[in-house]
Amino acid sequence: MEQDKNKQTQSRRDFCKNTALAAGGMLALPLDVTASANVLGSDTIKIALVGCGGRGTGAALQALSTKENVQLVAMADAFRDRLDSCYDILSKKFGGTEKIALKEEDKHVGFEAYKAAIDKADVVLLTTTPGFRPIHFEYAVNKDKHIFMEKPLATDAPGIRKVLAAAEIAKQKKLNVVVGLQRHYQKNYLACLEKVREGKMGQIVSGQVYWNSGGVWVKERQAAQTEMEYQMRNWYYFNWLCGDHIVEQHIHNIDVANWFIGEFPIHAQGMGGREVRTDKKYGEIFDHHFVEFTYPSGAVISSQCRHQKGCITNVSECLMGTKGKIYLDSQNKGIISGYDGSTIYEHQGAEDPNPYQTEHDELFASIKAGGVINDAEHAAKTTMTAILGRMATYSGQLITFEDALNKGRNLMPSEFSWDTQPKVLPDAEGNYRIPVPGVTQVLES
Repeated sequence: MEQDKNKQTQSRRDFCKNTALAAGGMLALPLDVTASANVLGSDTIKIALVGCGGRGTGAALQALSTKENVQLVAMADAFRDRLDSCYDILSKKFGGTEKIALKEEDKHVGFEAYKAAIDKADVVLLTTTPGFRPIHFEYAVNKDKHIFMEKPLATDAPGIRKVLAAAEIAKQKKLNVVVGLQRHYQKNYLACLEKVREGKMGQIVSGQVYWNSGGVWVKERQAAQTEMEYQMRNWYYFNWLCGDHIVEQHIHNIDVANWFIGEFPIHAQGMGGREVRTDKKYGEIFDHHFVEFTYPSGAVISSQCRHQKGCITNVSECLMGTKGKIYLDSQNKGIISGYDGSTIYEHQGAEDPNPYQTEHDELFASIKAGGVINDAEHAAKTTMTAILGRMATYSGQLITFEDALNKGRNLMPSEFSWDTQPKVLPDAEGNYRIPVPGVTQVLES
């Protein structure tokens, strides 16, 4: 039995490795590191922002607030109004300084706008809706750019395979890639992880991770919008753009389990549905998910995420080990306690630095020093873990990590224009097809 488990684990590792090497044919590309040489030879690090929504605006503010000599030289977004709004916010803070050096021709709009923006920079901030991340990441790596990119890294398995391939090339090119799973740059998580690795709580055997909240914004359909524009504006509720909230939001908590256990699941099963958030304006996604992830070591993590107003809110992680348990949350708390009630370690970090800022500080410091940070492979596999969870809840089946990665369906349109029809379309009443456990197929046959 143990031999079979080891074979399965090794098979999955080999599969992930081979996928990263083969997908996209990227290994045929020359490993040109001129971007690093240019950055190290210049006092100014040029930045391009690709994706000018709320998170993109925040990322740009944080990048421009680092102590390095950085300069925003290009912006790109599918929508001009989002670009202009972002530019106005940045200008209010940094206008009149050398940190913003944009002319009108440096503001790029449309589906292909990312290319012109990326070409002008040393470092790119990839903060569009998640479905476009694999395309933008691959292009940036091909162009030898250092990268900050937001989570999640894709919304489907083909996207993850593309990211894994590009991550391997980025590693060979010694490009810095920081991913916005900011708990990796947060003191309470880092301090507690050190204690876990010292064996203070023994081997992790189980746990619960949560992102239960009232949900997020919604964008109403406007007159004269094409279906593509409507879905792009209301992107949170369409899987090809967002991945469902288990992928877009709950990824943070799932990631903590993967990170602290030091493994990725071998399979998942779960349940979910759409009980409260049922209106057609909520697209196709569920409003709650519950998943059990099983790991090669035998650990089992229970995962909850919910978008239902008026219910208990909980965004945290609790992991159980053979010697004790650990509680973590994004409010800088971290407590390891024994089963006898004793406190093994406690972190109260009210004055800890903002991890959103820290991840940019460390990225730009590493670039300037000629170092390498590369979060991409771990973040891609954590994104795949969240996608695996969605597959399990949508289908009602037990899905293996390997099948999910190898056979997961492609959700993306074959081309991008404002007249392109996405793969998911409304019926005559404007309603979208909702996944039905026991009926919905999530794997290619």
